[in-house]
Amino acid sequence: MKTIFKTMTKLIALSLLLCGVTVTLFSFKLAQNDDLNASKKRGEALYQANCVACHQAAGEGIPGAIPPLAKADYLMKDTKRAIRQVLHGAKGEMVVNGVKYNNEMPGQSHLKDQEVADVLNYVMNSWGNKAAKPLTAAQVKPERAAKK
Repeated sequence: MKTIFKTMTKLIALSLLLCGVTVTLFSFKLAQNDDLNASKKRGEALYQANCVACHQAAGEGIPGAIPPLAKADYLMKDTKRAIRQVLHGAKGEMVVNGVKYNNEMPGQSHLKDQEVADVLNYVMNSWGNKAAKPLTAAQVKPERAAKK
């Protein structure tokens, strides 16, 4: 009987531990979603102030002149490149969704690292884009010093 009681006690303790881990992981995921949502909200305001004139309200760009950000394979393929282009601008040919563009985008180096992360979190999670994970200011900082 003591053996059954010890086994049951261990099973109950293990169950409680697993419940605690599950709740902690779920809470962490909710916190991440809240952080991403707050970042996207800030990013939307930054997008309206700095990007909408060229890339348009729904990220569709200007056909033949300004590449789209909506459902943009080029944007989603390389996060570091996206950060550098926001900071330092872009010049030269690029292919976005199978269409060639060759125009110049001015850098937005006046934006703080967190603001760059915010605007990219907005763009990379809007209009059919879905980033694997949110960007952070810590990811922007080394790209600020990097060359295009």
